[in-house]
This record gives sequence, C-alpha cells and structure tokens, in this order.
Amino acid sequence: MLSAGQMRAARALLGWDQKQLAEAAGVSLPTVQRMEASDGNVRGNVDTLVKVVEALRAAGIELIGQGAASATGGRGVRLRS
Repeated sequence: MLSAGQMRAARALLGWDQKQLAEAAGVSLPTVQRMEASDGNVRGNVDTLVKVVEALRAAGIELIGQGAASATGGRGVRLRS
C-alpha cells in the first residue's frame, strides 16, 4: 500500500512537483492531486497506482511499508544511493 504522505515525501526527496510525478508516471495531474488528497492509503485504479509506484522506484525511491524492516518502524520512503 502507498500512503498520500509517502507520495508527498517521495516527491520532496526527488525535488519533484506534482506535474513532474504525473509526467514520469504517465498519468494526469488531477489524478496525482486526487491521490495525494486521500486520507491514509492512496485510493485509485490499480494500474494507476502501479504506474506511480514504478515511476518513483525508477527515480530511486524505496517505499518502506508498515512493519517492514526499518530502524524506527512505521512507514516511510528513502532515496536509494
């Protein structure tokens, strides 16, 4: 699952605005805006979610899921070196 907070944090790490993420993922700007406005987990079409996650991963983002190995626990994002 991807949270709206993770999307915003990932964009911040990359220095991207919503338009840049939309272009990288091949989705519309209103779609990214709607996804980031979600409470908690991002809701949307599965294909769209996959496109966004893959665009972030291709740009070097690692998504950390709830309960995944992390020094402090919880969800998050990190930029791969």
